[in-house]
Amino acid sequence: MPDSLTDHLRRGDLLAPQCPSRAVLRAITSQWGVLVLMVLRDGTLRFSALRRRVGGVSERMLAETLKRLEAHGLVLRVAYPVVPPQTEYSLTPLGQEAAAHVAALADWVEVTLPALRPDQSAELRA
Repeated sequence: MPDSLTDHLRRGDLLAPQCPSRAVLRAITSQWGVLVLMVLRDGTLRFSALRRRVGGVSERMLAETLKRLEAHGLVLRVAYPVVPPQTEYSLTPLGQEAAAHVAALADWVEVTLPALRPDQSAELRA
């Protein structure tokens, strides 16, 4: 049975190529977006501390990820007028909500990992 117009409007049209929801979904579910949201659930962090917690992310990728999450209202950036510059990042209420959802997905991946990767050597060869 097709969705009603109300269901469609409430959910958006994520499957349509031009749906603005896709940009938000891309920011939240990118590898670095998920990890940043999860790390910031623990509280406010400065850029360097955030980079250390999200192992393997380059400065450039972290900066881009934070900008995208901030643009969607998920991360709050506070820059203090001091020398050297000091910037802190935290989750907004929407960011906290999004982080809870991606954390649930990440938990599911961790718990289910043995079933998802029965042949880990195949990934190493790719």
